[in-house]
Amino acid sequence: MTSVTCSRCHQTRDSVPFRPFPNERGQRVLDQICNVCWNEWLKFQQQLINHYGLNVREPRSKDLLYAELDKFLFTSAPQS
Repeated sequence: MTSVTCSRCHQTRDSVPFRPFPNERGQRVLDQICNVCWNEWLKFQQQLINHYGLNVREPRSKDLLYAELDKFLFTSAPQS
């Protein structure tokens, strides 16, 4: 597995093991996000789906999740 300096947590860690989406956003995740932050996103995504009762097959639900993904992963987290 390759390492990446994560644009969210600013640490050098293992990268996401595969491109999660077949588009530019998926490539950006692969290139810039560590696996730790990706797993944090997956947990948060599930919370969003459950809280809002999202149907991930609906375009509006996908749009909301993509917007939240961008905020969660590509806005720097507080450094500890």
